[in-house]
Amino acid sequence: MSPQIKIAPSILSADFANFGAEIEAVEAQGADWIHVDVMDGHFVPNLTFGPPLCAAIRRHISTVMDVHLMIAPVDPYIEAFAAAGADILTAHYEAGPHVHRTLQAIRTAGCKAGLALNPGTSVEVVAPLLDLLDLVCVMTVNPGFGGQSFIASQIDQVARLKQIIGDRPIKIEIDGGVDPATAPELVRAGADVLVAGSAVFRGGSVDNPAPYGDNIRAIRDAAQLALMEDA
Repeated sequence: MSPQIKIAPSILSADFANFGAEIEAVEAQGADWIHVDVMDGHFVPNLTFGPPLCAAIRRHISTVMDVHLMIAPVDPYIEAFAAAGADILTAHYEAGPHVHRTLQAIRTAGCKAGLALNPGTSVEVVAPLLDLLDLVCVMTVNPGFGGQSFIASQIDQVARLKQIIGDRPIKIEIDGGVDPATAPELVRAGADVLVAGSAVFRGGSVDNPAPYGDNIRAIRDAAQLALMEDA
C-alpha cells in the first residue's frame, strides 16, 4: 500500500444545498476521496442520502466515491448504490447476520468491498473475512451524527487490526473525530485513510474554499510527520 495517507472529507459536513460545488471545491483543495455517509434512521439515529443523491453527485467526483452504508438491511440496496457510481461500498458488520454474503454481493456488483466496525465490535471479527475485503473502517465515534468526540480507546483496536491484516492490501479507514490532534496516533497505529467532516469543512465555503485546503493539509501534515518520526 502507498505510504501516502488518504484524506476523505465527509460530505455530511458540507453545504447540503450545494453538494456538487462543495465536492469540486474540496477536491481542488487536496481531497483524495469523497466519503458519503448513508444513514437510514433505523440502523443509526439519523437520515441522510440514498442512491439518487449518489448518482447526482457522481459526475462531480473525479477521485474516489467512498460510500459508507449505515443501513440495515443492506443487501437489497447494494446494486442500486453500485449503479449510482460508488467505487467503494462499506457495510457494517453489525447490520445483518450474513456479512460474508454481503461482501460477496458488493464485489459481484463491481465495487471494492469495505467492512465497518462500531466501537463496541472487536476487530477480531475481521479475521475470517480478509479474502473478501479491500477496506476496514474503524468507527471512532458511535455512528449517526457528525461532530462527535473521538473515542481514544479505538486506537488500540486499530493497532490490533493492523496485526490481523498483516501485509495484505487492505486499507484501514478511520471515521469519527479525525483532526490534526488525533491523526498522528491513528496513523502510528496503522490507519491509511482518514475520514474527516467538520475538521475539513470548518471555516470555508464554495466562495471561500482556501480553508478547506488549509484544513486538509493540517491533517495530512500531522499524520505524515508522525510517520516520519517513527521511520
